[in-house]
Amino acid sequence: MPSPTDVVQTMYAAYGAGNMSELKATLSDDIAWIYHGPAEIKHAGTYNGKAGVMQFFENVSDHVEYLDFQPEHFVATGNTVVVIGNEKQRIRRNGEVLEQGWVQIYTVTNELIDKMEEYSNTSHAERVHAK
Repeated sequence: MPSPTDVVQTMYAAYGAGNMSELKATLSDDIAWIYHGPAEIKHAGTYNGKAGVMQFFENVSDHVEYLDFQPEHFVATGNTVVVIGNEKQRIRRNGEVLEQGWVQIYTVTNELIDKMEEYSNTSHAERVHAK
């Protein structure tokens, strides 16, 4: 039986490999995927269900090109997994590069991710996206 950390790491590995079918298999049917941020960050918002999460990833791809994405630290307690990482991305609209740290909080139930919330320095990201 995989631990909640194993499930989250499987999801990251699938994303890194571009295997969205495998990523989707780590999600519950009624997942809530929440990226906190202002409207200038076009992929910010709440996405519900597997189709919603796939739409989130399409929105991300439409607006940014990832140059680097590193989940670095995993801290788990019960069914909650906190991941601390960093990323470097190019904003497609303006060519600006955004480098930032982030925290993602996952809830895993019955070996599936049923909630994700991401927090980062959104005021910095807003300025880069708005240029």
